[in-house]
Amino acid sequence: MASVSGGLDPRVLDRTVEGCAASHQMLLALADSITPQQLTEPSMLPGWTRAHVLWHLALNARSHIHLLECAARGERGEQYPGGVEAREAAIAEGADKSGDEIVSALRMAIFSLEGAWAHASHDAWTGTGVNTGGAVLSMYDLPFLRWREVVVHLTDLNIGLGYDQWPDLYVRMELDRQKMMWAASHPMGLTQLPALAMRLPDKQRLAWLLRRETVDGLPEAPGL
Repeated sequence: MASVSGGLDPRVLDRTVEGCAASHQMLLALADSITPQQLTEPSMLPGWTRAHVLWHLALNARSHIHLLECAARGERGEQYPGGVEAREAAIAEGADKSGDEIVSALRMAIFSLEGAWAHASHDAWTGTGVNTGGAVLSMYDLPFLRWREVVVHLTDLNIGLGYDQWPDLYVRMELDRQKMMWAASHPMGLTQLPALAMRLPDKQRLAWLLRRETVDGLPEAPGL
């Protein structure tokens, strides 16, 4: 991986890339095991089959490569050129492909993304991009955001990998982020998570925050 400096912590980046790469391998092993029939069955995401989820994960990897390439040129890239409509159309089109095509595209996108991480320059890592909601993304955050996509969508595939199997490091890092987001989005006096949420095991608390688990007595959480 290219050297990272200028206030960025390379140790955090390395641990995040390592964790995401391990989750990538889990994803590929699972994708290889999915039968053609299973591919067309519903995922846990409304309106999406497992094919939709896998194709989305391939497109997401490509979008991160695009952002890094733009940042390396000193540009603020758009994650999905054409916006939400173009992204949704591409996912719908890809979901109709054969299982072999989907898994092959997923594997190529994952390997290409990991290669882009390895060769990213300091200028790339310190750049920014824009997601489909218009929010500014730090390139330094991309490996964590990708890790989130892979871990959570592994559960969304609805094929036996629950939130109780989410990696411990990812959970710790994500909980820190989610707590800050909760505090920032609530008025003074309500910036702490509900007491009931704090009594939940860490992975269940995170699943609730990401809307992958409902808990009696708790309101609907912000989600991703």
